[in-house]
Amino acid sequence: MNKTFFAAIIGLNLAVTAQAAPSLEEMWELIQQQQAEITQLKTQLETTEQRVTETEVKAEATIAAVEEVSAGPVAKLADWADKTSIGGYGELHYNNLTSDNSNESKNEMDLHRFVVFFGHQYSDDLRFFSELEVEHSVAGDDQNGEVEIEQAFIEWDYAENHRAKGGVFLVPTGIINETHEPETFYGVERNSVEKNIIPATWWEGGAMFSGEFGEGFSYDAGVHSGLFIDPTKLDSDEAPDPDYKIRDGRQKTSKAKADDLAYTGRIKYTGIPGLELSASAQYQTDVWQGEKFAGEEDADATLLEFHTIYNHGPFGLRALYARWDIDNVIESVKPGADEQEGFYIEPSYRLTDKLGIFARFSEWDNQAGDSSDTEKQQYDIGLNYWLDERVVLKADYMHEDVEQGDEFHGFNLGIGWSF
Repeated sequence: MNKTFFAAIIGLNLAVTAQAAPSLEEMWELIQQQQAEITQLKTQLETTEQRVTETEVKAEATIAAVEEVSAGPVAKLADWADKTSIGGYGELHYNNLTSDNSNESKNEMDLHRFVVFFGHQYSDDLRFFSELEVEHSVAGDDQNGEVEIEQAFIEWDYAENHRAKGGVFLVPTGIINETHEPETFYGVERNSVEKNIIPATWWEGGAMFSGEFGEGFSYDAGVHSGLFIDPTKLDSDEAPDPDYKIRDGRQKTSKAKADDLAYTGRIKYTGIPGLELSASAQYQTDVWQGEKFAGEEDADATLLEFHTIYNHGPFGLRALYARWDIDNVIESVKPGADEQEGFYIEPSYRLTDKLGIFARFSEWDNQAGDSSDTEKQQYDIGLNYWLDERVVLKADYMHEDVEQGDEFHGFNLGIGWSF
């Protein structure tokens, strides 16, 4: 029985084993199927690798394109815009003034000035600045206005605390000649002394060196185009002004005669907070620029100017004195015009951050070398109201005494802005 049982068991195992083992044909099919699967996997892997490579190529192309754009016109434009500045200022005035005899009454509305600034920073130590102005709104033939370039210069910091400029620039003398945005001074109109004596606004073409030395001290020294007062017109109907004002000699760098250049220097002290002390001088050997008159070939001219600005809390004070000495040959043209001088003093008080009041006394004489009573005196009183730090409303009353007891008086209103 045992033999029969064991034999049965062995036979069953052999049968099961024989049944579980695949045949050669089945083995070949299995190998073929696995080979096909391997081939398919290889194909999928190659496709994936190709797509990855294509993606990498596209990514590199995109990066290159972005880098090209970053270094191209768009980036250059953005860099230019970042280094270029635009600004400006303007003033609208209403004048209601009455004259007794010698002056014409004035009742008018005038866009006195509209100015645009353009500047560009080439590097940390090299820059450009310009100022384009339209006066009295409309310029052209038989129009009241003018289009003027008051500044256009390159400035270079050639050493620490020292710089040089070349081009057209404002002459460094007086208080308002260089800083005259409407929110920076009191009164609708600019003061008469700096207008008629200095004469602001005054610009020339040439070269100027500026800098700081010591504690609170600064300097300006330059050579530039000068004044030209045509002596052949001074005693004729073509004279620009019967009072022979220095103002009439400004050439505004428009084909300016440069037979004789002028030299200007200034020393300024600002070492005490709120205080500015300044002294300036200019010398020109011939304001006739080579022309001859009454047997004379030249007429030298010297300007001296001193001013102080003091601000302490709400209180402010401005005071200025200026004087011209011109060769005595001017006497043969206009008596007393060889000396011209003037001064003013202006206290002010800020009642609030937005509201300030002022008073000003001015006296000037464009024929101070003569014994005749030719000086003019003017009293101004008024207020400024700042809607913003750079937007101001102005109102003032003025009274001017002129020769022979005549009077010129009335009120002015204005709005000014800068940006």
